[in-house]
Amino acid sequence: MSKVCELTGKRVRVGNNVSHANNKTKRKFYPNLQKKRFFLPEENKWVTLKVSTQALRTINKKGISVMIKEAKEKGFLKTKI
Repeated sequence: MSKVCELTGKRVRVGNNVSHANNKTKRKFYPNLQKKRFFLPEENKWVTLKVSTQALRTINKKGISVMIKEAKEKGFLKTKI
């Protein structure tokens, strides 16, 4: 499965390793993704999502239902929940 947050759309970024001699080689910056289960009280079921740690903080602030609704509107969440 790809390294993309299902709620925020964060994905792998590309950059450079820069040595002391200023040599540049390509590298990747990976998002900090965690596989997490959430309970949806409206539908009375559990869902497993791969989310970034930033998304977990936002879920604690806004709630899982609001985050899923926003992700569907933005097109990040493709599966039916």
